[in-house]
Amino acid sequence: MAYSVQSKKSGKTYILHARKQVLKGGQQVTLYFFAGEAKEGVLDALPEGYEVSENEKTGLPLLRKIRK
Repeated sequence: MAYSVQSKKSGKTYILHARKQVLKGGQQVTLYFFAGEAKEGVLDALPEGYEVSENEKTGLPLLRKIRK
């Protein structure tokens, strides 16, 4: 089951995805993003150490690291 979040502002459901990206220096990073429909790279759970917040103006969900 894909991890999804419902926007408090618009009521629309967003699904969490991940993608590996290679930077110019050769370093590989993982990009996390929300999309309106399920595509390649769907995640079943939140990554360890991250939490979901919502942009107050647009209602779009954001994934951010938990601050200690």
